[in-house]
Amino acid sequence: MIIVTFFHKALISFFFFLSQEKQYVGFATLPNQVHRKSVKKGFDFTLMVAGESGMGKSTLVNSLFLTDLYKDRKLLNAEERINQTVEIIKHTVDIEEKGVKLKLTIVDTPGFGDACLEDWKPITDYIDQQFEQYFRDESGLNRKNIQDNRVHCCLYFIPPFGHGLRPVDVEFMKALHEKVNIIPLIAKADCLTPNEIKKLKDRIREEIDKFGIKVYQFPECDSDEDEEFKQLDKELKECTPFAVIGSNTVVEARGQRVRGRLYPWGIVEVENQSHCDFVKLRNMLIRSHMHDLKDVTCDVHYENYRAQCIQEMTRYDNRMESPIPILPLSTPDVDTEKLIKMKDEEV
Repeated sequence: MIIVTFFHKALISFFFFLSQEKQYVGFATLPNQVHRKSVKKGFDFTLMVAGESGMGKSTLVNSLFLTDLYKDRKLLNAEERINQTVEIIKHTVDIEEKGVKLKLTIVDTPGFGDACLEDWKPITDYIDQQFEQYFRDESGLNRKNIQDNRVHCCLYFIPPFGHGLRPVDVEFMKALHEKVNIIPLIAKADCLTPNEIKKLKDRIREEIDKFGIKVYQFPECDSDEDEEFKQLDKELKECTPFAVIGSNTVVEARGQRVRGRLYPWGIVEVENQSHCDFVKLRNMLIRSHMHDLKDVTCDVHYENYRAQCIQEMTRYDNRMESPIPILPLSTPDVDTEKLIKMKDEEV
């Protein structure tokens, strides 16, 4: 009796297992498939840095990605800066971390903000050129191997010495805010006290709203997100514009070796969140919102450009297809008719 009962339970369990197996289709593995394909293909990200010379742009980029992109950089004196025109310089480096490959492109803009008020024009032209190239590649036959060189984010460095945004800051951001995700930064934050940083942040936020500048907006959290992520997202939103410090120097603080700046009065640690917002910026830019920056570039900025191109092409085609009016032939005058008769008689 015991053996029969045991055999009966085992048979029921076996058929239950088979029924469960039949219910499993397999599309639950789709995230794993996407992950494997993405890791194999690798990722790309294009970051533009803009701001006047001496704001620590190069140092911050090297600190963010733990690499040296400016080995062969030539430092200019004050006279050379004034005479310098805006250049567009690209630095590309392949980074790998735990098997994940990232092709990082840094677009530098030396010469901006040093002389002319409207020197943002070459920068907007460059962004449009990348949109145009992507549009041409997307419209072609070989769409599989399209190189995405569109600018996904622009870090704009605001000097810490003023009392808010300068005219050049307003003009630059308004010229670019429809084309790229702008993230404003307060450069060289170690020049300010915590109270001064807070006042400057409040002033910059007020002026951004006053002048209608559209900086990058963090997406709203979904209702099913965990509380820790919601708290981090709230802190990021309250922290903008980020007050940052960059350093490639390793110093010793409290018995530990950290990246920072050594002053007679103490040490400023780059990755100490009580000293600056570097860690928050890095987490936002790389760990939590890089994909959203790319999505906004593709779905908003590029789509606006693409729609504009299609509209212009349609308007041009309509002009080409419109009937050309046939102008009436002019009636020859009396002298012309006499000349024609004389020529006929000669023949």
